Amino acid sequence: MRTLSAIAALGLIATTLPAQESSLFRTPSPGYSDSGVPLAAASMIYHQLPPPRRIGKHDLITIRVDKKAVMSAEGEMQRRKNGLYDAVLADWVVLKSLLELKPSPQSEGDPRVNGQLNQLYRAEGEMETREALAFDITAEVVDLRPNGLLVLEAHDTFRNNNEVWEYSLSGVCRPEDIDPGNVILSKHISQLNVWKRERGHVRDSYRRGWFVRWLDVFNPF
Repeated sequence: MRTLSAIAALGLIATTLPAQESSLFRTPSPGYSDSGVPLAAASMIYHQLPPPRRIGKHDLITIRVDKKAVMSAEGEMQRRKNGLYDAVLADWVVLKSLLELKPSPQSEGDPRVNGQLNQLYRAEGEMETREALAFDITAEVVDLRPNGLLVLEAHDTFRNNNEVWEYSLSGVCRPEDIDPGNVILSKHISQLNVWKRERGHVRDSYRRGWFVRWLDVFNPF
């Protein structure tokens, strides 16, 4: 009788306890291990992740611009044209009246024209450019779009005596692309628009004049 009572008690306990799930595809709860124990109690190296940073309008974000471009082009063209012509005017007409045309005698012989035309055109072109742009700039969040995207805009001016460098940047990014150090790479920014301007003696040493620019546009020769 005691044995039957013990078996019944064990069955009642088994039905009240939650069954252990052995599936490897079970998703553990955040902050808990697979066995249901809090990670803070089960691991000595566990650190609670900081909550996601909320970025608002007029917040400042550092943008690391790193752009590289390499372009190479080659072109070659050759064109030859030879012409030989020989023309003889054998017959001609003369106007005797308003309604009368008569053959004109070629008293001095038939006019004759002959000539030769040679033309050669050759063009060669080769271009190779390498450009790199790398700098850090702090941008301001000027707008928050309804889908959560951030609109960034930045302006910086550096002056060293008579040399002036001006930088401007604008673009759109996602908040999750900003790392914990409040830095975002330029490759993660959509609609990126970078504008750089130099002024001073160094710029004047290689700046083209308006006449040279006009010649490059119309290319008259």
